[in-house]
Amino acid sequence: MNERRSWYFYDWANSAYFTTVTAVLFAPYLTSVAETAACGEPGTTDDPCNTDLLVAGVSVSPGSLVFYIITLSTLLSAVLVPLVGAFADGSPSKRRMMCAYAWVGSASTAAMVFIAGSNWHLGAVLLVISSVAGAASLSIYHSILVDIAGPDERDVVSSRGWAFGYLGGGTLLALNLVLVTAHDAVGLDTQGAVRISLLSAGVWWAAFTIIPFRGLRDRPPRVTDARRDLMWRSFGRLYTTLREARAYPRTLLFLAAFLFFNDGIQTVIASASVYGEKALGFETGFLIGAILMVQFVAFGGALLFGRLAGRTGTKNMIVAGLVGWMAIVSIGYFLPAGNAPLFLVLALGIGIVLGGTQALSRSLFSQLIPRGREAEYFALYQACERGTSWLGTLLFGVVHQLTDSYRPAIFALIAFFVIGLAILGPLNVRRAIREAGNLEPKVV
Repeated sequence: MNERRSWYFYDWANSAYFTTVTAVLFAPYLTSVAETAACGEPGTTDDPCNTDLLVAGVSVSPGSLVFYIITLSTLLSAVLVPLVGAFADGSPSKRRMMCAYAWVGSASTAAMVFIAGSNWHLGAVLLVISSVAGAASLSIYHSILVDIAGPDERDVVSSRGWAFGYLGGGTLLALNLVLVTAHDAVGLDTQGAVRISLLSAGVWWAAFTIIPFRGLRDRPPRVTDARRDLMWRSFGRLYTTLREARAYPRTLLFLAAFLFFNDGIQTVIASASVYGEKALGFETGFLIGAILMVQFVAFGGALLFGRLAGRTGTKNMIVAGLVGWMAIVSIGYFLPAGNAPLFLVLALGIGIVLGGTQALSRSLFSQLIPRGREAEYFALYQACERGTSWLGTLLFGVVHQLTDSYRPAIFALIAFFVIGLAILGPLNVRRAIREAGNLEPKVV
C-alpha cells in the first residue's frame, strides 16, 4: 500500500467519530440524558418539563448543555493543540504522535458506551477528551500532506482524503442506521442501540488508525533545536510561530476567514441532528439516514470540488462553497416541520458543499506556510478552528436558551459565512504563496 493511500485511511478512521458521534448520535443522546437528570425518567408525569440543570451553580437548559460542553472542549483544544504542533515538527516520528493521540481519542469514544440514565457528567468528560485528542491528531495529520504531495497535487490529494473519509464514516453510519432502526429485532431499546453505535465509532477509529501507523514513513525533522525541557520548548516554539506569523499577513487573513466560516460549518454539523429532531420532529432513524446520504454525497462533492479547483482555482471554489452554505442555513430556517422531502434536498446540498470547502481549505493553507514548519502552522490552523468554534456553539446555545427555539439559533449561524466570505473574497492568494516562499501552483 503506497504512502498516500495509508494517509487517506486516517480520514477513513477518524471520520467515524465525526459522523456517528458528533454529527448524529451524541448531541441528542446526551440531551436526553440531561433531560432525565433534570426532570426524571420520561413518562413519570404528564406535565412538560421545563426544569434546568444546575451546573457549577449556573442554571443551564438541558437542550443547551451539549453545546456548552462542545464550547469548553474547543477552548481547551485552542490552548493545547498548538503545543502539540510546536513539538511535532521536531519529533523524529510525526506518525507515532498522530496515532498516539488518535488512540486516546478512540478509547474515550468507546467508553461512551457507559453513558446511561442521568449520568451526563461522564458524557461531558468523554466528549472533552475525545475532542481534544482528535484535534491534536488531526493537526499532525494535516501537516503530513506537505510531505506526500507537491504544490500542484495538493488539491486532488486533500480532496481524495476527505472523500475517503466520508466514505468510511458513511459506511459505519450505515451499519449503525440498521442497528438503531432495527433495535427491537436484536433485543435492544433505542438507548442501548445508540450506546453500541458510540462504542463502534471508537473501535473503528482505533482499528483503522493501524493502517497509517504502519504505512506512513518517518522523515528527519527539519526543526533541530534540543528538547531538554519539552513544555518550555513547546511554548517557545509556539511563541516563535505566533511572532513570525506576522511576516505573512495574508496567511493570517486566510486563517481569520477560515476560523469564521469553518465555525459555521462545524456548528451546522454539530447541531443538525438536534435541529432535525427537536425543531423538525424527525425520528433518530430518519436523521441517521439523512446524514448517511450526506456522507455519500460528500464523497462525490469533495472529488468534484477538487477537480473543479484545478480549472477555476481553489479560492474560487471555496467562495462558491460559502455561498452554498449561506443558502443552506437560510433554507433551513424556513423549512416546515415534518417535511421529509425538503429536508432531504437540504441534506443533498450540504453533502455537495461540505467536503469541498473543508478539503480545499486544507490544501490552500498548505501553500501559505513556510517549509519545515508545517505541524506548527497546522496546529495554529487547528487552533483557529477550535479557538472560535466555541463561538458558533455558544451562539447556538444562547439563542436557543433566549428564544426557546432552534430556528433562530440555526439562522444566526449565517453571520459566520458572511464574515468569512468578506475576508476571503479580496485576498490575493498568489501573493500570499510567494510571501511564504513557496512555489506557485499553475492554478490557485
